[in-house]
Amino acid sequence: MWIRMNNIEQEKWDFITALEDELLLGGVILSEWSSFLARDAMTAWCSGANLAAILSAQAAVESHLRYEYFGPKQSKGWGLYRMLHEAPIEADLLLTLHKLRKFRNRWVHVDDPANDQDLLERPEYHESEIDEMAKLAIKSMMQILYSEQWL
Repeated sequence: MWIRMNNIEQEKWDFITALEDELLLGGVILSEWSSFLARDAMTAWCSGANLAAILSAQAAVESHLRYEYFGPKQSKGWGLYRMLHEAPIEADLLLTLHKLRKFRNRWVHVDDPANDQDLLERPEYHESEIDEMAKLAIKSMMQILYSEQWL
């Protein structure tokens, strides 16, 4: 069965392809976990599942940092926050990853689910914000995945 992509979905895949062309200058070795999570994040974003894209992208980042820099014994019990600070990540990218982590936490750890008036009154605002953050999550995930290349 053929599934036809809409224009927005195609534009998102084109963005990913262009970003990959820009960032991937050599080869990388990724764990299968990191690859699976990254592929799921990209598929989710292109399909419009933006919160799923953010969660999967951050899981891919955490998986890759653990694989590339620390190993399971050294990083046992570490969360994403600690891994970000222990890994050799550029300052700008580190700030972006923390921005995404804080944004994700607002949606994952909802303080008062009954306080939903703004979400009801401005759904387009929230959907747009989530889409932009998902795009940023995909970009930063790819920057992390492709940070240690061999030529």
